[in-house]
Amino acid sequence: MGDVLGRKQRIKNSDWIDTFGKIEQLVTKKELDQLVEKTVKEIKKKTKGKKAAYAWSGGKDSLVLGEICRRAGITPCVLVISNLEYKAFTEWVEGHKPPELSIINTGQDIKWLANHLQMLFPQDSKFAARWFQIVQHRGQAKYYKEQELDMLLLGRRRADGNYVGKGDNIYTNGQGVTRYSPMSDWTHEQVLAYIHYYNLEMPPIYDWKNGYLCGTHPWPARQWTGSVENAWAEIYEIDSSIVTGAAEHIQSAKDFLKSLK
Repeated sequence: MGDVLGRKQRIKNSDWIDTFGKIEQLVTKKELDQLVEKTVKEIKKKTKGKKAAYAWSGGKDSLVLGEICRRAGITPCVLVISNLEYKAFTEWVEGHKPPELSIINTGQDIKWLANHLQMLFPQDSKFAARWFQIVQHRGQAKYYKEQELDMLLLGRRRADGNYVGKGDNIYTNGQGVTRYSPMSDWTHEQVLAYIHYYNLEMPPIYDWKNGYLCGTHPWPARQWTGSVENAWAEIYEIDSSIVTGAAEHIQSAKDFLKSLK
């Protein structure tokens, strides 16, 4: 089984695309299906007798997680969003969401962003992680309590540098939310192979600049831009209405629009 992509942070976007193009040379369907069978078996064992659901973001890992959870008999799931999503992404979600998806909106909007400008286009991992805490983690905790869950399954993988708990890939945080990452040891290539062999449709984000590096995210959480100006330029190319709307509240967006004239 081929493993040509290393840690996510060191991979160029073009490497992801190239690897996807030759995925059949790297992972055979037989190898993939053996891995899927093993993962499904583990999920069934670890969730037996527990009320479980999975987190779905529409990103590549969560798309595969959703398929595997359904094979293991787990269908309830949650998507956590804010009021700062790309319109193209929310439209895609409407057409592709799992049947038992609950959507929780944590409410951050353009006025909130104007008051928290340190959160705009994080240039370091601290603020990028903060987005996860205030949106995904907060929304997941709300869903977990509302649904009285025993366990929430995530698509986190070690190859992305994510924390997945110790030996059994399960951990409980201070809020009492137990998270389990059944795909923790999957490689990037194995995830891409599942998407390829089972023809999963991915959101438009992966067709945009640095789509594989950025993944699904609220637009102000966009990383890898190099500067605020570059970020506005990238977003303008994706959806100019986001920038014109932001310019009413955020000076750097206004300055960017002026620079186009």
